[in-house]
Amino acid sequence: QAQAGWLQHDFGHLSVFSRSRWNHWVHKFVIGHLKGAPASWWNHLHFQHHAKPNCFRKDPDVNMHPLFFALGKTLSVELGVQKKKFMPYNHQHKYFFIIGPPALVPLYFQWYIFYFAVQRKQWVDLAWMLSFYIRFYLTYLPFLGVKGTLGLHLLVRFIESNWFVWVTQMNHIPMHIDYDKNVDWFSTQLQATCNVHQSLFNDWFSGHLNFQIEHHLFPTMPRHNYWK
Repeated sequence: QAQAGWLQHDFGHLSVFSRSRWNHWVHKFVIGHLKGAPASWWNHLHFQHHAKPNCFRKDPDVNMHPLFFALGKTLSVELGVQKKKFMPYNHQHKYFFIIGPPALVPLYFQWYIFYFAVQRKQWVDLAWMLSFYIRFYLTYLPFLGVKGTLGLHLLVRFIESNWFVWVTQMNHIPMHIDYDKNVDWFSTQLQATCNVHQSLFNDWFSGHLNFQIEHHLFPTMPRHNYWK
């Protein structure tokens, strides 16, 4: 599931085939049938992220609820001025790994993707999603039963969620996070991204998103060329 996530990311960025239409078609198959999520949902969120990375209220990836987390120096100061100093933000680096990664995919994404597809009447995407669940449960029900299959599904999503959050946060969260200052596009990409050391493991584990700077500057470039 994690590697299928990096694969759909490639098709979503139109970086595999020379024709955009082919990328769109296979993207729907990979994210819909292999992962059970709508391509329209990913496009809606991810394109906003690339347009304004690490900008509050414009990048969905940093729209964390201030009840639990305070990202960047700007929001931290704002919350302090609002007398929300009683919140345990000074411990967020500890409880982030308990609340954030384990819950994102199996709890939040699991229901929101269906809500998104139905609300926006993305019926083709919904059909692809349902094909994933039908295939998954028809495959494992005879061997594991209902409880076992549900448990396997939850376990897969739990592991995938931790994997996904580690990769997507390590190359953005350490960087500058603020409201949109209308800085030029090139500078906006650079100040919000950082790279992670290249190795065979890191390349595989992150789907080559350890080259986050290159990815944001050249989002349609095939990932195996980032190192160049």
